Amino acid sequence: MGLLMGECWAPRRPPALLAAGRFPDPTLQMAPLPLDPAPRASPAPRAALAASGAVPGTAHPARWRHPTTVPAWAGLGMPVPCTRDPGGIPETRTAPSHRPWRPGSGQGLLVREALREGLAEVPGAGSCPSPTMPLCPQGRRGAGSGGRTARPSRTKWTCRCCICWAPRQKLTWKRNQRLRRPGRPRRRSRRWPWWRTLPRTVSTRVCSLQRWESPVFRKTAPLSHTLSFSGEKRGEAGTETRSLLEQLRGEALKFHKPGENYKTEGYVVTPNTMALLKQHLAVTGGQVRTRFPPEPNGILHIGHAKAINFNFGYAKANGGVCFLRYDDTNPEKEEEKYFTAIRDMVEWLGYQPFAVTHASDYFDQLYTWALELIRRGQAYVCHQKVEEIKGHNPPPSPWRDRPVEESLLLFEDMRKGKFGEGEATLRMKLVMEDGKMDPVAYRVKFTPHHRTGDKWCIYPTYDYTHCLCDSIEHITHSLCTKEFQARRSSYFWLCNALDVYCPVQWEYGRLNLLYTVVSKRKIIRLVETGAVRDWDDPRLFTLTALRRRGFPPEAINNFCARVGVTVAQTTMEPHLLEACVREVLNEQAPRALAVLEPLKVTITNFPAPKALDVLVPNFPADETRGFHKVPFQHTIYIEETDFREEMDKGYKRLAPGQPVGLRHAGYVIAVQNIIKNASGRVIELEVTCTKSDVADKPKAFIHWVSEPLVCEVRLYERLFLHKNPEDPAEVPGGFLSDLNPDSLRVVDNALVDRSVLSARPFSKFQFERLGYFSVDPDSTERKLVFNRTVTLKEDPGKA
Repeated sequence: MGLLMGECWAPRRPPALLAAGRFPDPTLQMAPLPLDPAPRASPAPRAALAASGAVPGTAHPARWRHPTTVPAWAGLGMPVPCTRDPGGIPETRTAPSHRPWRPGSGQGLLVREALREGLAEVPGAGSCPSPTMPLCPQGRRGAGSGGRTARPSRTKWTCRCCICWAPRQKLTWKRNQRLRRPGRPRRRSRRWPWWRTLPRTVSTRVCSLQRWESPVFRKTAPLSHTLSFSGEKRGEAGTETRSLLEQLRGEALKFHKPGENYKTEGYVVTPNTMALLKQHLAVTGGQVRTRFPPEPNGILHIGHAKAINFNFGYAKANGGVCFLRYDDTNPEKEEEKYFTAIRDMVEWLGYQPFAVTHASDYFDQLYTWALELIRRGQAYVCHQKVEEIKGHNPPPSPWRDRPVEESLLLFEDMRKGKFGEGEATLRMKLVMEDGKMDPVAYRVKFTPHHRTGDKWCIYPTYDYTHCLCDSIEHITHSLCTKEFQARRSSYFWLCNALDVYCPVQWEYGRLNLLYTVVSKRKIIRLVETGAVRDWDDPRLFTLTALRRRGFPPEAINNFCARVGVTVAQTTMEPHLLEACVREVLNEQAPRALAVLEPLKVTITNFPAPKALDVLVPNFPADETRGFHKVPFQHTIYIEETDFREEMDKGYKRLAPGQPVGLRHAGYVIAVQNIIKNASGRVIELEVTCTKSDVADKPKAFIHWVSEPLVCEVRLYERLFLHKNPEDPAEVPGGFLSDLNPDSLRVVDNALVDRSVLSARPFSKFQFERLGYFSVDPDSTERKLVFNRTVTLKEDPGKA
């Protein structure tokens, strides 16, 4: 209230800034912020200017009140605005006697902090430039092209105005609070945190002064979810997306350069590190090396597509290479079909591995290193059961301090098959980040390996194999999903314990989709219960299923680029992936005519004795890409839903008394007679046709077919009813109880024009007004089968 009562107001220091040390002790005399290089004018001339209304830099002096005494803000070089109350009555208060700008008041520091925080958002400005020089729109000192510069005193005046008007905002806020609560008892309102809005206000005012586009109201930047390990935040969603290579190129991810592993935070440096890095650079030549290491015990899903794009994309963006390495260390669950399917999917997405390797290629070297680990006292043979060492707080092993010689003999017995499965394991002496103690390095499995046969009856675990295989292949960037972060300590520990080259492990967030499951175990249960046909059922989100449904690989890659590389786990709606599919298929899928629920139409006055050929553009937006011929004769077929006996309000398609046009044919048809069967269902229409250039323009055009092919069409919907079918809180009965009974509808006798006769499996078409469809591998020479990929953007139920 001091401002309204005519008292000089000194800004209160924000408690948060005081606690953070942003402001010094108020008793200390601080020098004023040197905003103006010229000496400060004396109070008397400024008072005279304010009294006369001729304030420098003010375009409309009549708007300012003419006080009889020097205003309280004259020391700040600014006039007192003439404001009005809600009733519209001008204020007539008189300003008090002059009180100068006091160096110890903290106002100069507030201006400085506001400038720094406010201008930090200005594009190209960087840190706050010196206010003693004019600012240009590009953030440089001096005049800038395409914009106006303001005098330093003008910038200073604007910042101080924002600060001194902060209490005014507080009073207006309190008054509005009272006006919104008439009749209620007066309550003590919380203090108005005006200092929080100060940088935003300064940014807006100064940007306006310099004719910049204010960052407060500037449109958000294009979508850019960039992986950052230095505290960066995810970008805002926009209308465009940076390509994946742009997101992964160079310094975008703050990754280390090849050979500079030691600069990574948390990287363990040993006396041999620099020598090992030198040898590593001699092998790689400074080239980026990544790897994609899937387990060949299932089919890749949409989450793996992000991993493939990240690993192969990062190598490609930085001139490197990427290995495809099968982590085949569990022979019980591995099958040859999975090896083939994984490589097919990688190549289908457009990537070619630099080399295809297997963890089993290095079994001999891994076994040698296991013996060396035991000799160095870093591993031991343990006889605890699997149930005893599960979880994060297992009891310590009583064999942890077993002599080295004894562990070496027992490990050799493990290899010779003298222990049964689960009777002995080789464990490493370390504590992982998640608290897990002494992870297993080797276990006994009497299962023949698909590549090595019966040579081995002990197999290494992921914790042991992963980092050592990376070291053997001289991987520079080991990119893993976030759940492997707890294994980072064992990754570094094991390489350093054996004195071998140690790569750097980087983690990123997984990609999940709603309304589906991607767990291999759950997909197997869906297959076993008959809910889906196999791993490639188009209702699943495995990559083989998406390919069968008709999703183009470019769309999946674009989707991964839009999601970006994030540290946090990303859960997306399926319709975002479908939007990427539509964008690609709109440019790739030629148009065709198809009718799913045919209704026979006979044209009684057909203008020709035989069928006419109608040219239909393959891509209506670009007719230079060709046409295909469709026969047009006196008998055609339309969709049942395109006819109604009784018109409703807003209905624009075919009805008695309401003609429609036939797409691409150049004719308008009108109903003359309706033929029904014994049950009263409409089975045929008799119509007349008129040339489009003669008839009145119809309200709508519908698609049709003539002399068509009879095909099978499969219409797919979401497999589950709820967003999170695996969440017990959302689906108490389990994911199998959440199946959508209408997830598949088969149309056995759909009619499609003959332009698709030569289509092959995975060929894609847009059936006009229906959606995008792909030829299924179940197709035969006698009958084609189409899978609906996605619907069109328009609502299919729209009249």
